[in-house]
Amino acid sequence: MARKNYTDEFRQRAVDLYESTPGATLKGIAADLGISRGALREWVEKHGSGTTTASVATSPAAGRVESQAAKIIRLEAENVRLEAERVKLETERDILRQAAKYFAGETNW
Repeated sequence: MARKNYTDEFRQRAVDLYESTPGATLKGIAADLGISRGALREWVEKHGSGTTTASVATSPAAGRVESQAAKIIRLEAENVRLEAERVKLETERDILRQAAKYFAGETNW
């Protein structure tokens, strides 16, 4: 597999997201971002421990503090996940429509 180069900003935002998400796993965050777990682990070890200087906001849902960069990357990751889910659901819907048409044609009442 080809090695991908990520910007330092992306790496820091990924680390911020991991550190600001309670109960987050490296595997889960890496999957959301489309990166390898090992890469994220290395970034957390190198850039971790809140080295970001971005502004801080409070998430009303969980009452936790997260930086603007972490919030943006979290929302971008969720957007990617939701888009993939939408495509999957549309595909399933189309398959069900085709199956319904097929079986409707099979009945000879």
